[in-house]
Amino acid sequence: MSFGRLKRHFPWITLAVLVLIVGTIHPSFLRPQNLIELAGDIVPLFIMALGMTLVIYIGGIDLSAQSVANMTTVLATISLPIFGVFSGVLVILAGLAFGALSGFVTTRLKVPSFIATLAVGGLALSVGQYASSQRALYMDAGERDHAFGWMVGSGWSGVPHELILALVLVVLAWFLQNRTTIGRALKAIGAGEPAAVASGLKVERYKILAFAFSGMLAAIAGLLFSVKLSGGSPTLAEGFLLPAIVAVLVGGTPLTGGVGGVLNTLVGVLIVAVVRASMLYFGVPATSQQIVFGIVLIVAIALTIDRSKIRIVK
Repeated sequence: MSFGRLKRHFPWITLAVLVLIVGTIHPSFLRPQNLIELAGDIVPLFIMALGMTLVIYIGGIDLSAQSVANMTTVLATISLPIFGVFSGVLVILAGLAFGALSGFVTTRLKVPSFIATLAVGGLALSVGQYASSQRALYMDAGERDHAFGWMVGSGWSGVPHELILALVLVVLAWFLQNRTTIGRALKAIGAGEPAAVASGLKVERYKILAFAFSGMLAAIAGLLFSVKLSGGSPTLAEGFLLPAIVAVLVGGTPLTGGVGGVLNTLVGVLIVAVVRASMLYFGVPATSQQIVFGIVLIVAIALTIDRSKIRIVK
């Protein structure tokens, strides 16, 4: 098997090796209930990474996702007593709007996506801080359960409801990517934007859509955060941006875009989950975990990036 073909299987191989190593040293890690709880805990991270995948798939980056999720926890907590279950719709639309704004700034104003999304993320952070008066907010348990009780808890055979939500979202994202005109357009843009423009594809429109979907999924992740923790804060999802980017890249969707996709991110998030769990098992201090993810990010970029698309690194 050639290196190119083997490279496509690196994420699966990496996941299997990590599970084998951790499971051998700590057999309790492989208990079914432990694995189910581990999967349930990373659902918000997975949803955030799922949206980010669509932007990286076209060769961009979304650094606003964490700030949008933080803002969502605040807005959801504030609006729940007034709008009930419809507060979820409102905050998801807000995430969609912030994502579309990032896409607009990137495509129409020709601002690089990492700068545009960083700026939009700053706006989202400011909204969250202003709306919360820079303090933690708490949901009424009864109102939360009445409106969003279906998002958390356990159902049949102890399977967390958030896992079912994650499954629904990944199926929808996979269908969007592989069975729709939008998905084919995003792949064409990621594979070669100049060629996509030359073919008559409305590139700007599809790029704005990708950023809008990313903002929407970041808001869903924030809503789930808020419901799980029964409140909101402008820093509630802090520390999730780097693991989300790592999950996308280590799953096999490179920054240069055009290959990989949502199923790759599913594998990447599982790798991140195992790495996080292993650091707890091996007693790695919380202050050092970001260092580990930084190293993993550098390695993931080095292994996945398509250097034929970037001849000069600046």
